[in-house]
Amino acid sequence: MTRFLPTALLAVAAALAAWPASAAPQDFAFGMISHAFAGGSGEEPLRRAIAETDADNLAFVVVNGIKSPSEPCDDALYSQRHDILSHAQNGVIMSLAASDWISCRDHEQRSDAIERLARMRELFYTGEFSFGASKLPLLRQSLTAKFRSYAENSRWEVGNVLFATVNLPAGNNHFLLDGGRNNEFEDRLIANRNWLQHLFAFAALKKSAAIVFFTDGNPFGSPPKRSFFRTQRDGFAEMRRTFSDLAGKYRGRVLVVHGETIKNKAPPHILWSGNLGSVGTGERWLKIVVDDHLPQLFAVADADGERR
Repeated sequence: MTRFLPTALLAVAAALAAWPASAAPQDFAFGMISHAFAGGSGEEPLRRAIAETDADNLAFVVVNGIKSPSEPCDDALYSQRHDILSHAQNGVIMSLAASDWISCRDHEQRSDAIERLARMRELFYTGEFSFGASKLPLLRQSLTAKFRSYAENSRWEVGNVLFATVNLPAGNNHFLLDGGRNNEFEDRLIANRNWLQHLFAFAALKKSAAIVFFTDGNPFGSPPKRSFFRTQRDGFAEMRRTFSDLAGKYRGRVLVVHGETIKNKAPPHILWSGNLGSVGTGERWLKIVVDDHLPQLFAVADADGERR
């Protein structure tokens, strides 16, 4: 296998060298609904956001989380939220949030996170198409035998832009301070690295104008604060380096849309560092316009279409 590696690298390099400067998509817009429920039930905020996005002219909508941390983690609630997504008019892709599984407890108040994560994968990530009336074909990382558990990592295309979800939960990427091996964190880290490498290689060969990632946690946020007793490990450090390294070798734009709420209530806007940008959804759903006339290809827009 290794004797063919230089040839493969030369082929990718040749594709990058031949990348047309005019490669760009047609104009369209997409939305992301945050899981940032104020508390109590997340059903009404979710229904309201779905209705608002249904009324807009969007290529698709990503829903980042379907429940608040205070709501139960039982199958009945999961099924109810599944129905809400299924009845949307736009194509809907679900991005896992920490509130969907990490805080779940069993009857003896022990962590039930791993079992609930597996259950959500069974309920929400089995099909080849998006939720909603407008079906988008999806390709999942679980098609690769080594990563068959990671069906929540999916990709799709609109125009000349590649879109993908990556399971990076808020709350320090589910890195636990408990002693011993962080099995879920470490296994998912390997899967996510592979997923990003695959996506960047695919986008390079397709000469995509951009890659847009949807995550729960903000991989570019401030590292955890040090405590008096110990230093908390930054659970996003490895993925932040992976994003930066791969984006630095990529000819197009790279945008990370995450579910972090802006504390000062300022309107969301994209923060760029070279070709790598990030933006938080905030407390309401976020609309992003893709326009090849824009210098940076992307712009945040309000419900009336005004761009920021």
